[in-house]
Amino acid sequence: MKWSTIQLQKYRGKSMDINETIDLAEALKNRDPQIRDVSPIHVIGNANITSEKVTFHLHITGKLILPCSRTLVNVDYPIDVHSTEIFHYQSSTSYDEEDDVEIHHTQGDVVDLDPVIIELILLEIPIQVFSEKAKDDQHLPSGTEWEVVTEDQVKQDEENKEKKIDPRLAGLAKFFDEQS
Repeated sequence: MKWSTIQLQKYRGKSMDINETIDLAEALKNRDPQIRDVSPIHVIGNANITSEKVTFHLHITGKLILPCSRTLVNVDYPIDVHSTEIFHYQSSTSYDEEDDVEIHHTQGDVVDLDPVIIELILLEIPIQVFSEKAKDDQHLPSGTEWEVVTEDQVKQDEENKEKKIDPRLAGLAKFFDEQS
């Protein structure tokens, strides 16, 4: 999704609607090897063009195939991102800072949204993804002398343990019992 600044100036003072489906599979897989597959990305929105900048209001949807953190099976992970991106034509242009808005500068006379969309999608990928089967399965993986436990199991084990006194400090414990 590239436009020259000359193309964009035709829409100055008006809103330019965007409704495109783009294929970013290779670019996303190259940036994050965890991504197994990517559906075509649908970008809807509009652009407001002035003489100094272009403001894009985007809604990005699609689907990623990621590995389950426990079982490594494929998991469909939906992407649904809303973003406002501003491209300034000249880097020396002053601007008012707006909340939650990223400011970009054009490279030459071209406004390229693809790298911005790729970055927005990569930021949406969670650290861990679980398949429905892995979420529902109460039996966590285990092996010889190891097992995966939940935080609740750790807390329960700590509560159930007796407070064992180190034999080297047993005499000290008797000392405190005598004083009370």
